[in-house]
Amino acid sequence: MKSFKIDENIFWVGGIDWSLRDFHGYTTERGSTYNSYLIIDEKITLIDTVKHYLFDEFLERIKDVVDPSKIDYIIINHVEMDHSGSLPKILNIAKNAQIVTNPQGEKGLKLHYGENLNIKVIKTKDKLNIGKDNLIFFQTPMVHWPDNMVTYLENRKILFSNDAFGQHYSSFYRFDFENPLDEIIYQAKKYYANIVLPYSQQVQTALNLLKDLEIKIIAPSHGIIWKENISNILKEYQNWSKDPSKKKVVIVYDTMWGSTEIMAKKYYEFFEKEGYEVVLMSLKTNHISDIMTEVLDSSIIGIGTPTLNKQPLPSVSGFLTYLLGLNPKNKKFFIFGSYGWGGEGTKIIKEDLEKYSNNVFLEEKIQYIPKEENIENLKNNIKRSLL
Repeated sequence: MKSFKIDENIFWVGGIDWSLRDFHGYTTERGSTYNSYLIIDEKITLIDTVKHYLFDEFLERIKDVVDPSKIDYIIINHVEMDHSGSLPKILNIAKNAQIVTNPQGEKGLKLHYGENLNIKVIKTKDKLNIGKDNLIFFQTPMVHWPDNMVTYLENRKILFSNDAFGQHYSSFYRFDFENPLDEIIYQAKKYYANIVLPYSQQVQTALNLLKDLEIKIIAPSHGIIWKENISNILKEYQNWSKDPSKKKVVIVYDTMWGSTEIMAKKYYEFFEKEGYEVVLMSLKTNHISDIMTEVLDSSIIGIGTPTLNKQPLPSVSGFLTYLLGLNPKNKKFFIFGSYGWGGEGTKIIKEDLEKYSNNVFLEEKIQYIPKEENIENLKNNIKRSLL
């Protein structure tokens, strides 16, 4: 396994997980990378590690550059085990290495790996001289854990951004310009929608903290490295973190005998005629993480469910739990579905949503199979409620 030179005396030494297809319930159809970076200066410095099962290839890539026992500093930007998982193993080789992290990072590392760690604790704007260059640290709490921070290599103007600006995306090629831009922007959007979205206010704080830095390379902990498209990804993060809402409707549903699906398609027709961008997503064929990627920049979300044993379908309840955990802002909701005799499914979804949002503008349910008069009522009711 070979290292990859990203700048003079700076190397990518991470691991590629080509087979990963699930990350905490989020589908990773393009796999992922766990990026680690090695800086060769008077003090040899490692930025983050990799998930534990990729340690062997991680170690081989370090050996391609330097004897790993000579590592002086290991910067831990984030404690989560996809970044710190190989820390105990590399410390067994780099026995004199000092860990550098922030106070929350120190706490988290000791809870994960024990008290007997040699840790240098830093705070925002602290500098660490490594020879010809300096590392400057910026704490970015809750983007997306309390311990998150980013590290800036001052003279080379490289931002080691940890989870920020990352994507679950595996590729042989390390830089943005070597990969299809539309694909990596989509994967960055999916990453934001499914991991970073609840912390959009903290993202704004972090972007403001870093706004005066001159950045020539952004080296995240997942996915490709940004070099020629830095302005693109910064613009997207500014947009996504401000809870964007365009004239777009996402209609999410599951169906038992097809009646709720008929309703969903009629709503699609209605919104299309009203000039909205419309996305129709069945929970039978669309994963919730892909749905959230569409939800990110929508303004209206429709949720459709039949009633099963006085409850919504489990797939719809699961989606609602996932949606509310990610806490999208500035959205309007409508609920719809068919039922046989009780009709409690839509009512329960509506009640749960109203605990979260005061923008639930319609609940519509139809007994058994929608008829022509029901369809006309659907259109008239949503038009009155929304327009």
